[in-house]
This record gives sequence, C-alpha cells and structure tokens, in this order.
Amino acid sequence: MKIYFGFTVAGDRSSVSIARHLVELLEAMGHEVLTRHLVSDHAAQMDRGITPQAVYERDMNWLRQCDMFIAEVSGSSFGLGYEAGYVLGSSGKRAVLFYRRDAAPRISLLITGNTHPNCRLAPYSEPEEIEAQLRSTMGA
Repeated sequence: MKIYFGFTVAGDRSSVSIARHLVELLEAMGHEVLTRHLVSDHAAQMDRGITPQAVYERDMNWLRQCDMFIAEVSGSSFGLGYEAGYVLGSSGKRAVLFYRRDAAPRISLLITGNTHPNCRLAPYSEPEEIEAQLRSTMGA
C-alpha cells in the first residue's frame, strides 16, 4: 500500500522520533511511504531547495497517488490540516491521525474533534501504544 505520511516541516518537530518510528513500522509492514523525507533532520532544507510550487505539485500528486493518509499531528501545522482536509474531503481514502495525548490542548480542535467516518484518531501516551494502533488500523 502507498502511504502518504504527514508530519510537520515548519511546525513543532518535537515528535520526530515517534514519526520516524511510525515510518519504520509502516515500511517493516511492507508499505511504501511516499513522504519518508519528512522525518529527516534536513526535511526543511530539502523542501526549501525547490520552489513552493514544486512542493505543492509534488505533495498533491502524492496525495492523489496514496492509498491511505497517516500523520503524526502532535506538532500540528497548517500544512497537516490542509493535507488531512484534502484527503477526507476529496476522496474516499482513510486517514489516521496520531497525536500525543499531552499535546491535545495545543492541536486544532478540527483535528482532535474530527468525526469524519474515514478518519481515525489515534491518541497515545506511550510510544508502545503506537504499534498496536497501527497494526489494528492496517489489519496486520
């Protein structure tokens, strides 16, 4: 399955180790992560190396190509909200939004209150919870 993994480039990246872990789990499960570069320490520099229009076209193409949208939204940014809204509003694709429970007060209520039938919220307190939630979501 092709996965668009959403993670902030410009926002709070304090959950990058969890995001990396999610990407590694997805790949170990045999999925292709189209946006693996987002968990790199150099993600911002990589995106700034091309024009904003090129980033937009590339990412919109990946969103159209993907089979599922999975994101770590604890450091929520406008881009993540845009991506989630695009996927849920323009397709029948599923979305899974992981976030740290302690970060919930700082995350947009449009994320934490999402009741869209194709969206699953996946709050966690401990990193160990993530693998079980991911396996349950992916049917593995």
